[in-house]
Amino acid sequence: MKIIIAGAGEVGFHLAKLLSYESQNITLIDNEQNNLQHADSHLDIITIKGDATSIKILTEAQVDEADLVISVTSSETTNITICVLAKQLGAKRTIARISNEEFIERKSKLGFKRFGIDELISPESLAAKEIEELLNRSAFNDTFMFDQGALTMVGFKLAKNAPFVGETISSAVNIFPDLKFVTIAVQRYGTQYTLIPRGNTVFKEGDQVYFVTTQDGVDELYKLTGKTKHEIKNIMILGGSKIGRRTAKSLCDAKFNVKLIESNREKAFELADELPKTLVIHSDGRDAEVLEEENIYDMDAFIAVTGNSETNIMTCLMAKSKGVMKTISLVENMDYFQLSHSIGINTLINKKLLAANTIFRYIRKGDVVAMTKLNNMNAELLEFIVKEDSKVSNKRIADIKWPRNAIVGGVIRNKEGIIPMGDFTIKPNDRIVVCCLPQAIRKVENLL
Repeated sequence: MKIIIAGAGEVGFHLAKLLSYESQNITLIDNEQNNLQHADSHLDIITIKGDATSIKILTEAQVDEADLVISVTSSETTNITICVLAKQLGAKRTIARISNEEFIERKSKLGFKRFGIDELISPESLAAKEIEELLNRSAFNDTFMFDQGALTMVGFKLAKNAPFVGETISSAVNIFPDLKFVTIAVQRYGTQYTLIPRGNTVFKEGDQVYFVTTQDGVDELYKLTGKTKHEIKNIMILGGSKIGRRTAKSLCDAKFNVKLIESNREKAFELADELPKTLVIHSDGRDAEVLEEENIYDMDAFIAVTGNSETNIMTCLMAKSKGVMKTISLVENMDYFQLSHSIGINTLINKKLLAANTIFRYIRKGDVVAMTKLNNMNAELLEFIVKEDSKVSNKRIADIKWPRNAIVGGVIRNKEGIIPMGDFTIKPNDRIVVCCLPQAIRKVENLL
């Protein structure tokens, strides 16, 4: 597949990096030579310096032969322009990164496809949605639902008192015989190594572990966290950014009690008018006394979404020290993800990473209908529709030669989530969820 990416910032670079595992024909365009040099020295791709809104540059990139053009520069208008031009010049499909939420909400009515834009991606909308999902699963630091929750992926760090620390996966199944779940990935504490587990894999304290379970199994999985399920009701948000505004509105609509702290006086008054159900406070949320005055001790969750990563991290740590159960920090620097499980913050989110991962879903071959990257782990979860002529169709899971670095997490049949055992037979039109490391993706796709 020939893919052109306009914009070599963090989103563009991360996309190109993901695609390098696929051996795709990638061309990366950017005005900044430094960005291109970094990509050129780390990835096996073609780079072109120039303005992607230039017809000359797009022609040089052979846009007429492109299967997909992805525009992820920092400028919304530039992205829209590039996609419109690319489609007119012969590109088969286009994806534009935008920031205006109204475009997302009204994309069907506005008919962007008529202009030549097949998909719109808003990093801010994705980040707000991610925050809502994390709050709904308060004991977990990562979550993703397949088919409206028929199957759910949850991730959490194993506490010392988790009932199966020191047990193998096989013995953990015996401890909880009524709980239907599959352990799909493990990251050892203090390492960046992602392990696709087997029956003899031992759970250890501090492991970041990911499970797939059914709709009924999510509440049961709380038992495995070593924590008591705690309902989240009172939430404090630091920062009236687009993400903060959207998150506050959604949470208030869902009947949460929300306080939003904004240091800019003018913006604080605008937010107060726009969000009548939210208590908007004009103050500096970096001040511990301010947080105490606003009853930080009574908060169930603290969400920091200012434009400064360091401010977000430090205020989350401050909130944690005041006894707040759930903390979520927005970070711009992807390198900070390496710190998330060791510094005490429940979850770090990066809107650019979310955008890149969402865009990546559209690039997949075969019948991939959903995809997510595991937070801070070198693994991904894919949902496929099984075809009649698939190599796995009408075969038992135990009889299929799955790659060593892949594992079946679950199957959705007739909208019902199933945790399959080895003797389970896969049928055409089943939706099968597979977790795998990058080097196993192609083998999995060939099977399905």
